[in-house]
Amino acid sequence: MTRTPEQIVEHVRRMVAGEETHGQFADLFAEDGVMAYRFPTSFQPAEIRGREEIRGYFTKVRGASVRDRIEIQGVEAQTWLTNDPAVVVSEITHRGWSKVKQDYYTFTAVAIIRLRDGEIVRYDDYMNPLLLQELLGV
Repeated sequence: MTRTPEQIVEHVRRMVAGEETHGQFADLFAEDGVMAYRFPTSFQPAEIRGREEIRGYFTKVRGASVRDRIEIQGVEAQTWLTNDPAVVVSEITHRGWSKVKQDYYTFTAVAIIRLRDGEIVRYDDYMNPLLLQELLGV
């Protein structure tokens, strides 16, 4: 299925909001797609290569009960198209309650997403690893 850049970003927004599963997120990737954390935390690999490895990673992360530590109350996404139709930039912000910090939070991540035939071939995720660790208490 060929997806537009805007559809890809909306799928990511829905995954962050808990409206879709992480397995569905992995389905957005090409078989040889790469998920890259540009500023990885201690529990994130710098790169995950291949759709099935991405699926396995997110299945494991979901099992780590992230939602037991934070309560997401709203997610917004912005999409910027570039001069290259195969590259899109997104900004996804979620707000909620950190059960670890016992406080409200705002968390924003920027991604540069490269597409081929409507599938993600590379997703470079730029997020604040220190804030993520603080929110999750890890």
